[in-house]
Amino acid sequence: MKPEESATTGADLLVKALIDEEVEVVFGYPGGAVLPIYDSIFKQNQLRHILVRHEQAAVHAAEGYARSTGKVGVVLVTSGPGATNAVTGLTDALMDSVPIVCLTGQVPTHLIGNDAFQEADTTGITRPCTKHNYLVKSVAVLARTVHEAFYVARSGRPGPVVIDLPKDVLMNKHDYVAPTKPVEHKSYKPITKPDRALLHQAVELMAKAKRPVFYVGGGVVNSGPKASQLLTQLVRMTGFPITNTLMGLGSYPASDSQFLGMLGMHGTYEANLAMYHCDVLINIGARFDDRITGKLAEFSPKSTKIHIDIDPSSINKNVRVDLPIVGDARRALKGLIDIWQKKQPKLDLKAQKAWWAQIDGWRQRKCLAYKQGAEIIKPQYALERLYHHIKDREHYITTEVGQHQMWAAQFLKFEKPNHWMTSGGLGTMGYGFPAAMGVQIAHPDALVIDVAGEASIMMNIQELSTVAQYRLPVKIFILNNQYMGMVRQWQELLHGGRYSESYMESLPDFVRLAEAFGAVGLRCHEPAKLDDTIKEMIEIRKPVVVDVAVDKAENCFPMIPSGAAHYDMLLGPDDRAAKPVSEEGMVLV
Repeated sequence: MKPEESATTGADLLVKALIDEEVEVVFGYPGGAVLPIYDSIFKQNQLRHILVRHEQAAVHAAEGYARSTGKVGVVLVTSGPGATNAVTGLTDALMDSVPIVCLTGQVPTHLIGNDAFQEADTTGITRPCTKHNYLVKSVAVLARTVHEAFYVARSGRPGPVVIDLPKDVLMNKHDYVAPTKPVEHKSYKPITKPDRALLHQAVELMAKAKRPVFYVGGGVVNSGPKASQLLTQLVRMTGFPITNTLMGLGSYPASDSQFLGMLGMHGTYEANLAMYHCDVLINIGARFDDRITGKLAEFSPKSTKIHIDIDPSSINKNVRVDLPIVGDARRALKGLIDIWQKKQPKLDLKAQKAWWAQIDGWRQRKCLAYKQGAEIIKPQYALERLYHHIKDREHYITTEVGQHQMWAAQFLKFEKPNHWMTSGGLGTMGYGFPAAMGVQIAHPDALVIDVAGEASIMMNIQELSTVAQYRLPVKIFILNNQYMGMVRQWQELLHGGRYSESYMESLPDFVRLAEAFGAVGLRCHEPAKLDDTIKEMIEIRKPVVVDVAVDKAENCFPMIPSGAAHYDMLLGPDDRAAKPVSEEGMVLV
């Protein structure tokens, strides 16, 4: 440890610590309690600040930045309402394992607990929605706290960390000492190295499988690009089928023949039935979320379950497994490959062939099929045409939440990790646009598109001002069906068609709204003109809002009603439901 210079203010010390953590950008919104930090930011040129228009958007922007780069996203908000406005984003980051450090202002230490102006119990409020939080009461521990917070945010299962900063701590002076080695938390020591003996057992189970399937989640994405490369190597080496969760898309190339598509409530017919009928289930980096499992008593009922996860609290939390392995996904995959290559296990190739024949039979149902006419644009068609025009470009996709999100997951094919940003666990409407801003800041030359619904985009539409200020060429691709589409779908299918408060009859003119913020607005309502509209959107190097009028009545299928089993899928508008396939005959429905 070496003193860098004489005593400096807590705010200057904080900025130095952020720079030492290699922070490049901070997303934030100023207020009285954090003005010392803003003054320190003003006096230097290494740290960039992006001024958002709402604190929730600051956290989502930091999430987009973090998820597209693998780095820790940083947020700066003021005390009281600044901190409480950030809560939704923090909860979203916690649910989806996104590494965030959120700096919140606080009233001076002597006023804490006195209901001072813009005071809130930030550490109390954020305790349930963060991985860890701190209230810094002395400038002497400020630097150490910042470095420790970054360690906690990025280590083990990533997540958000809050540092609450009283104003007097920011103004008091202390020597800054740059760390000479990485700072760690004294008691938080996540297990990253999996037990080798357990990996051997996993390989033995995999080798004996007759109907295996890989079930892979966001943990592989969080483990870094190398983990996805190793996953691809292992899957191809074994010849097993693989399915992804919503958060795991991109961890395995979607164009590969062994990929079954997304799993779960709006997953493919073949992925869900493969999960139901498999005899060995290899879960890597997924948490058996309820949108994946459906009815727990009917979830993959006859399989031997292997679960590899860096978070021990996720193992046996929702589904009891036969072989739990705690460790980092990349290291576990490397271990599995090494053991597989050394053992060269002999698979039951006859059984494997029969399993793939069954899967190919399920694929023949073409569960994502739709009918595109000449008059009305189907949302599926809009996304297929979008993908056609962007697939050969470096592109990143974010989404809001709803039908458009599920269609995007079904029809946009992700070939590599960190290019798909969506709100999975919390399902936060308003996530996609600010997340896209964060992605664009991280990748200024890339094509960044927020696939949105007309209801969700209204949640954080004020950020059009932010993209105008920083000249961010983010594209907003709105599938406009004039409804809260997923709400309307559930009301139609599960509540007798009683469309209570789901119709958006006071929508703005999105083209004129875009123009009011200095962006370009485009509108398309004819299938024949859709390709030209998409090409025009891509060619414009400015923020663009595209209002695509789509079929108001279209529902997102397949759909497993909440709490139903994987075989209880609704496959289309006539509500055809797939029935259980016999274990013996594997008969197609």
